[in-house]
Amino acid sequence: MQELFPGIFRGGKSLYTVNLLPGKKVYGERLVRQGGSELREWVPERSKLAAALMNGIKQFPVRSCSKVLYLGAATGTTVSHVSDIAGREGIVYAIEFSERSFRNIADLAAARGNIAPILADARKPELYNWIEACDTLVTDVAQPDETEIAIRNAHMFLNKGGFVLIAVKSQSIDVTKDPSKVYKEEAEKLRKAGFSVLQLVNLEPYEQKHALIAAIK
Repeated sequence: MQELFPGIFRGGKSLYTVNLLPGKKVYGERLVRQGGSELREWVPERSKLAAALMNGIKQFPVRSCSKVLYLGAATGTTVSHVSDIAGREGIVYAIEFSERSFRNIADLAAARGNIAPILADARKPELYNWIEACDTLVTDVAQPDETEIAIRNAHMFLNKGGFVLIAVKSQSIDVTKDPSKVYKEEAEKLRKAGFSVLQLVNLEPYEQKHALIAAIK
């Protein structure tokens, strides 16, 4: 088992995080023992961050004690692994607009203790302006203005030098364009807004017509 980044391990073709709640699964993932720890398999077909890790992202900012703002938390699959990595001293502010998905996030937060579930529209960060400054912003909202949403939230909540990770679904932005062109145009929006783009990671074959953009404020 190789440690790719702090708290993230790879064994063969599988990724793992150290389970914050030993014995508990979140979405039917495998649990394995490694030394004195229990690891949860992080399935790349179910998580865009895991897909980016499998496809060679060079820097991954989330680690123990991280403060993470996650836009588009959905039912919490990826959030649960971010929670594993951040640990008891970290926190994940999980923003979700869908009430149905939010119920899952709320249950997950009650069990784990390091997730703050927030039912809100990520386009309106002023509605949750009470949260503290964060060192990582993850955005996965599959909207045409996703990058603009990320920029707005980053300006409000991200520390200088903080990381932005945006999961871009090209079909949500422009179905008529080649996906690679869409990714480059979204990255250029970040540059024009004053961010340094570090890497653009194509997420295929795990996620069709998706890429992850990594940048620094």
